[in-house]
Amino acid sequence: MYSFLPLIILIATSICKGQHEKKCDVFPKDQFIEVGSNASIECQSCGHGKIFWTLNNERVDESFSNTISSSRTSLTLRNLTHPSATLQCHSVDTDLVLGGTTIKTYSKPSKISCTWHYENQIKGVGVPEMLTCSWEHQMNSPMKINYTVLCAGENCSSDVKNCTFPEMADKIVENISVTVRAKTAAWEVSSDPQIFNPYHILKIAPPKLKVTATSNHLSVTWNRSPLENISKSRCEVKCKAANERTPEWVLNKTLNPEDSRNVTITKVESCAYYNISVRCALDQAPWSDWSQEMILTKLNKSNVKLHLWRKVAEPGKNGVRKVYLMWTEIPSTCQGTFTYTIKLGVNHTDTLCGNSTCDVDVNQDAYRLNLTVFHNEALLEEESVYVPAIGESLPQVTDMKASSLDGVVLVRWKAPLEPVSGYMIDWTHNGNQYYWKQSKYTNITLFDLLHKKPYNITVTPLFDDKTGHGTQALQICSRVGDPGKFTNIDIHAKDKSATVSWKLDSQECSGVVVNYTVFYRAMEGPLINVTVDHTEPKISLTDLNPETEYSVYVEAIALTGTTKSSETSFNTKKFDPTFITALGVCGSIIILVVLSLGLCCAIQWKKFKEKPVPNPSLSSVALWPPPNHQKGTSSFQPFSNPSESYCERIFMEDTERTSTPQLAIGCNPHLNPASDQREEHAQQAITPAADIQDERPVESVETLCDSPGESTALLCSDKPLNPYRCQISVETPPSRNTKQSKHLLPEKQQEKTVTVYVTLDMFEQGQCRLEK
Repeated sequence: MYSFLPLIILIATSICKGQHEKKCDVFPKDQFIEVGSNASIECQSCGHGKIFWTLNNERVDESFSNTISSSRTSLTLRNLTHPSATLQCHSVDTDLVLGGTTIKTYSKPSKISCTWHYENQIKGVGVPEMLTCSWEHQMNSPMKINYTVLCAGENCSSDVKNCTFPEMADKIVENISVTVRAKTAAWEVSSDPQIFNPYHILKIAPPKLKVTATSNHLSVTWNRSPLENISKSRCEVKCKAANERTPEWVLNKTLNPEDSRNVTITKVESCAYYNISVRCALDQAPWSDWSQEMILTKLNKSNVKLHLWRKVAEPGKNGVRKVYLMWTEIPSTCQGTFTYTIKLGVNHTDTLCGNSTCDVDVNQDAYRLNLTVFHNEALLEEESVYVPAIGESLPQVTDMKASSLDGVVLVRWKAPLEPVSGYMIDWTHNGNQYYWKQSKYTNITLFDLLHKKPYNITVTPLFDDKTGHGTQALQICSRVGDPGKFTNIDIHAKDKSATVSWKLDSQECSGVVVNYTVFYRAMEGPLINVTVDHTEPKISLTDLNPETEYSVYVEAIALTGTTKSSETSFNTKKFDPTFITALGVCGSIIILVVLSLGLCCAIQWKKFKEKPVPNPSLSSVALWPPPNHQKGTSSFQPFSNPSESYCERIFMEDTERTSTPQLAIGCNPHLNPASDQREEHAQQAITPAADIQDERPVESVETLCDSPGESTALLCSDKPLNPYRCQISVETPPSRNTKQSKHLLPEKQQEKTVTVYVTLDMFEQGQCRLEK
């Protein structure tokens, strides 16, 4: 048991030593100190050897550090002004951060100012009731700050940098001391006391004004505050015209208690509204609020300047010229009735005009036009202007030039050889509203022109009693803008190229296009640009990928700006459209050739398969020659023209067997056609007929064959018929040997067979009928 005693003592010692050993760190943590104060901190190195300090990541000089022991080192910072300082302790050997802390500074409230004033400034009388103090406090603290103002035994609390004491009229009788205290959960600080003289912080009530307007000036008077009897005071008067063209007029005036409170303002415009403001203050005291009054000035006759001018139009067909007169309008704010009249001469009646313009007609002669203005029926002003005669020799300016820059137009010209009293410059942008100005110099600068509008500017020399001819400069724009707007973009795409064309709508005062830039790219591809000359608003894009979507837009570039079109998409073709068109044309031609050849072959094959019965009119038919017929004699004769005879003779085989012998043997039953043919084979068997193609039958022909006793006649139809449908025996000359013929008729061995052409429909529809 006693052998374990040393071991137990060793363990207990180690435990106690570990409980008293401190960790590596910096103390104290998160300090708040006043700006300019000193701060001391300590680093516990816990056996890491020598250390060094950093302030906001910058190494601190070792002279500010003090070694207390091998594991403790202190640092003293004097006159710390950083709003926030981060300090860290580092080991020299291992460069490890052993600990750190943050020191934040706070400042006192400063620059305290107070004002002793009335609760209602306008109605304030007697001693002011309220005291308002304000101050500055440079503090970026995340914690809420509460302020307390101490003055004349009173407290005023606020969480902002100003505070008002509501009832101080009886408590401010002499110099007062004001202190501001700032307090948070971590610190508290008070400002230095501030001493105030009550009359140096007294804010009097604004003065009450009385403004009187006369024909040529304004008279301003105001009341004096009772508090101004204490010391000297100062007042400030401001006068500003409501039209904003007249600069502001300011008067500072220091007044003694016995001085009057009034001022006269001269050089004011006629019939114009003016704002008059006055404020006053005791010596070294703050200004009172402004008191304001608005007044309308009266018409000052000496200030009325009509500046009469005219524009003469070209003469009409009857020689009459229209003169457009213009003058400076008397302000409409002027009270009273104004009348304007134009007189052309002694023998002319007066023309009643409007307030600023008038149109009159004159002939080719010279005139002096007189403008008269009456105010409340009393003559106010009168001016005249000269209109030269047509063709009158008068001088004019030369080498007139105009240039513009940023909305300002500069006009220059050369004076005529004759001495002039001045120049009248007039300009207009629409021909309806004119502006004019008189000058004694050979140049003028025009301001306040409308944006991007073309102006016509004319300069006319003036003489003592006449005016010269006007010279007009080239139309000039007050400001040149962008090139215009794109109205249409056409794209014709092929497989590997596309033609892009566009139209640009130029507007008034549009910039002149220097060149175009075309931007295009495939989807998710690089942007490619091509520059095109301004004279050719189209381009052909090459080296494109077939069957690909592209986007394109165009920029018009001028010296005065750039206009961009909307972005347009297109797709290239899979194949070249020209190749497809050529292939289609060639295929169509081949198909037409094959169809033509097939049609020809089909027609020929049909003719071969369906060969028609030969046309007898195109062949020759005759009796077969008898056996004793000599070779040299031909018995065949061509058919006659069917149009001449519709009935042809038909020789039927086996006539004796036919059930209708009358039809078989023809018109004469006593004669045997075969015997007749045998005897009279040299005679004509068929009546010649006219050519069917040359003459068509126009009327029906009836052939009646008469025979003694009973006879049968075959009548032809009155319709146009095939000559082979209706045939009759042709009348033959009487036989020379009738008796012989009758004797030979019964003999069958004497009969001859004759072949004839017969159509299948020759006996249809009753086209041939029998009559007895």
